[in-house]
Amino acid sequence: MRKNKANLAAVVVAAGQSRRMGRPKLTLPWGNTTIIEQVIDVLTQCNLYPIVVVTGGNDREIREILHEKPVLIVKNTGYESSEMVDSVKLGINSLPSETDAVMIVLGDQPQIHPSVVGKLIDAFQSTRSFLVVPSYRMRRGHPWLVEKSLWKDLASLPEGHTLRDFLNQHNEMIHYIPVDTPSILSDIDTPDEYSRQRPQQ
Repeated sequence: MRKNKANLAAVVVAAGQSRRMGRPKLTLPWGNTTIIEQVIDVLTQCNLYPIVVVTGGNDREIREILHEKPVLIVKNTGYESSEMVDSVKLGINSLPSETDAVMIVLGDQPQIHPSVVGKLIDAFQSTRSFLVVPSYRMRRGHPWLVEKSLWKDLASLPEGHTLRDFLNQHNEMIHYIPVDTPSILSDIDTPDEYSRQRPQQ
């Protein structure tokens, strides 16, 4: 029996303080755009909606850059003392009730490729797995798709627990999608990583 097409949204975690970069990293140039715009453009291209961007101390700058993008921006007011999982919880709480699953996306992963996002979406649409995660050479990466029934488990994670803890607790539910790009393993935290990974013009 053919399943009805699921409603898939995205939460983009963009509340980090860029301490290791030494300056706000999501607004840095990336080809003809910026890091955060590149991420949003890929998600838009893959028809994820809504796209919720969770900001922190960079809220004003992110809003200025994304003001013409089809996104909902939510500020994590406790960004200075909270963890990434807290931003994910905030983003999920902002999603409409009809959402069936959410893609959790790193705002500092501009190498995210539409083909990878598409494979995750296709896998969820055909299997309705609880968790869909890409892997490269047996190493799991980002982004992830999390089915709605698991959101309560995310919301109830004890203080100090991370998204990795959440995955480990639900390891038997993960549907891994092998991909041929190592970019799923990389984000950008330091000036050296930015220099090595940014597109050459």
